[in-house]
Amino acid sequence: MDTVIVSAGVVTPIGLSLEETAASARARVARLREIDWYDRRFEPFIVGTVPDDGLPPLDDALAQEPLQFREARMLRLAHAALEQALAVLPVEVGPVPLLLGLPEHHTTQPIDGQRFLTRLAQQSKAALDLKRSAAASRGRAAGVMALKQAVARLEREECKFIVVGGVDSLVDLYVLGTLDLQKRIRGETISDGFSPSEGAAFLVLASSKTAETHSLKVLARMSGTALGRETGHFYAEEPYLGDGLADAFTSLLDAAKPSAPIGCVYASFNGERYWAREFGTARIRNTKYFADDVQMEHPAECFGDLGAAFGPALAALAAHGVANGYRRAPCLTYASSDHGDRAAILLEAIA
Repeated sequence: MDTVIVSAGVVTPIGLSLEETAASARARVARLREIDWYDRRFEPFIVGTVPDDGLPPLDDALAQEPLQFREARMLRLAHAALEQALAVLPVEVGPVPLLLGLPEHHTTQPIDGQRFLTRLAQQSKAALDLKRSAAASRGRAAGVMALKQAVARLEREECKFIVVGGVDSLVDLYVLGTLDLQKRIRGETISDGFSPSEGAAFLVLASSKTAETHSLKVLARMSGTALGRETGHFYAEEPYLGDGLADAFTSLLDAAKPSAPIGCVYASFNGERYWAREFGTARIRNTKYFADDVQMEHPAECFGDLGAAFGPALAALAAHGVANGYRRAPCLTYASSDHGDRAAILLEAIA
């Protein structure tokens, strides 16, 4: 069964929709700015933020609950992107399950996944099948990991449509302070660091037959998914060997058997050298699958590190590029989390 992406919604510092974000990323428009919070050297943090007036207000009832600032922000981000993604679905489709990626770096209190899903349904008024929905606090790779589970559900015909997404805001004082103490945030004295950011991204998946039945435009076909685990991850004591992403690539590409050499890669690079080394290892071990002039896309240079929204945002951008002919297929998209999770997908153009 062919699994296809029929729609996507994205909200980032460089765009309030997938189309805006894609256009800004192609133009290399960067929107990172100083804020009023200061690091340990008394320098202002430089981050990516979504314009507040571009987001829906917090639901009145939720505004009365004791929400953390970060969770309230994430609900508004997710609402905006989810509404875009679901707009193409006919009303008769009914409630759809959602697989959601959440932050791996927590603030003073971790976000409860199931409660967040319930609150998101309340905030967005979206028709979500909460009993068959799930959330995982696995960071950048979480949404791409969920794509594998989503494909399996569609193949088992458990549902006609399924939504996969991620939402995060690293612009949280506790999170920023923690990352700053770890010397990970880019600044005047830290070059091997990243710019924290925020955003949300959602994709709606279906079988090609279902998409055709409902006369839905298809962005791209997902020809394979794979997971990996890096034991020598960013916070591990074990030595880094590069096996996690390399094994994910090998598993994905050996099974998917790309129709041509990979022409484009969307990578979750965020500015830290660790991630470039990781990709280099994975690429060398799978050289036979890549075109000599493969194009590398790493839009974090424009919108910063989106945390748990990163993987789904990359998948949405890749699908948009393939659908509109400005990115070569097959297109490999992957995301790597700080604590070892690795996930990759392969997108093909629709004939």
